[in-house]
Amino acid sequence: MTYPPASGPPDPYQPVQPPPYDPTMPYPPPYAPSSPAPSSGPGAYPPPPAGYGAPPPAYGQQPPAYGPPPGYPPPPDKSPFGQPPPGYGVPYPPYGAAQRTNGLAIASLVCSIAGVLTCISAPVGVILGHVAKKQIRETGEDGDGLATAGLWVGYILSALGLLAIIFYVVVIIAAIGSGAANSSSF
Repeated sequence: MTYPPASGPPDPYQPVQPPPYDPTMPYPPPYAPSSPAPSSGPGAYPPPPAGYGAPPPAYGQQPPAYGPPPGYPPPPDKSPFGQPPPGYGVPYPPYGAAQRTNGLAIASLVCSIAGVLTCISAPVGVILGHVAKKQIRETGEDGDGLATAGLWVGYILSALGLLAIIFYVVVIIAAIGSGAANSSSF
């Protein structure tokens, strides 16, 4: 008796046997046959392109230039913004250089945000924001949103700083007034 029995499942530790060769298949089977692939006939592979397997060009030498495939005309020499082929409409204009952002708009936002720590640079940010908005209207630069944000943050922090100063002055005056009233009662 053999183990496992011939009618049972195959042994998973044995190599898989390839199916028998079928001559009706147009190409070689997906497994590696024991005989080499035919060099001509219905099951033959096309020959490799010229230069396949050749060593790369030496350092400093250019590889050979590739032209159009055989049987096709060379591409037309046109500038990228020349006349489009018929039926394609008008091409888009070329992209211009990126527009500059106004430096005072950036400085306005930075000074306004720094007003949280310094309490004096928020009004400077407001002034820079107004100057930046004027320059942006005249020159057409980018940065209008930055200048607007610098103005908002600067105005809010300036108002909060002004309220804090008024609060401290009132507290100091109240402390001096109550201290003077206490000292005169002796």
